[in-house]
Amino acid sequence: MPTLYTLSDKNKRSTYILVTVFLVFVIALGYVFATVMESSFILYFAVIFSVLMSVGSYWYSDKIVLKMSKARLVEFDDNKELYRLVENLCITAGLPLPKIYIINDTAPNAFATGRDPEHAVIAVTSGLLQKLNRTELEGVIAHELAHIGNRDMLLATMVVVLVGFVALLADWFRHWIWFGGSRRDDRGGSGYLMVIAIVLSILAPFFAMLMQLAISRKREFLADATGALLTRYPEGLASALEKISSDPKPMETANRATAHLYIANPFKGKKASKMFMTHPPVEERLAALRG
Repeated sequence: MPTLYTLSDKNKRSTYILVTVFLVFVIALGYVFATVMESSFILYFAVIFSVLMSVGSYWYSDKIVLKMSKARLVEFDDNKELYRLVENLCITAGLPLPKIYIINDTAPNAFATGRDPEHAVIAVTSGLLQKLNRTELEGVIAHELAHIGNRDMLLATMVVVLVGFVALLADWFRHWIWFGGSRRDDRGGSGYLMVIAIVLSILAPFFAMLMQLAISRKREFLADATGALLTRYPEGLASALEKISSDPKPMETANRATAHLYIANPFKGKKASKMFMTHPPVEERLAALRG
């Protein structure tokens, strides 16, 4: 019978496997393109450009996300109960106290961001504070602290580097073909390699995005398990997820760029295919927590 402990271990292993497969895929893709184009310069430039862009977003993403979400910093005197709740969980988790922000939005939701535990941020909506009881709120905060403790922001940044690299390299390869780079003399089996490279340039960004979403979903399961172990009361988080997912009001301050950060999908409406979801289905999360 699976437990929260075995679920946590399983999700860690699955994430490591996915990241390893992702790295092998990116290296193989770079090798194929570099071989066909007979130039390593573009490969090096693509890697450097992607890394620089992602490192910049890693250092400043929290400020950008908070600005986009219209979040305001909360001091201790503004909400003592919330501060004490977060502080107690941080002591239990062995984490430094993150900065706490409130988003003026009636839809219940929350997210964590920051480049490391020492520069972490937790943001909750005003709707979350109004609609959840203390036990449920504790479950949500524990989930977000789990993201911080599990260094999910670092992993997310690494995955963004890989996805950006794949998209950039594929785009450059298609431009190279368009401007006549493929008209060189065919030598040996390079014609077959050219066909493979063209197919990869079309499909690779799509597969990279799917792998990014798969890793994101695994981290949500892991944060659920870690958060439940932190509070020792899985039902608190399960009840909170039910309330958040069943709330009919979509978030006004969320957008597609920040949707994956929230504890639950901030958009309401038609359900997307599981393959394209940034979060695991709530039903699966509830089953895991209550199992």
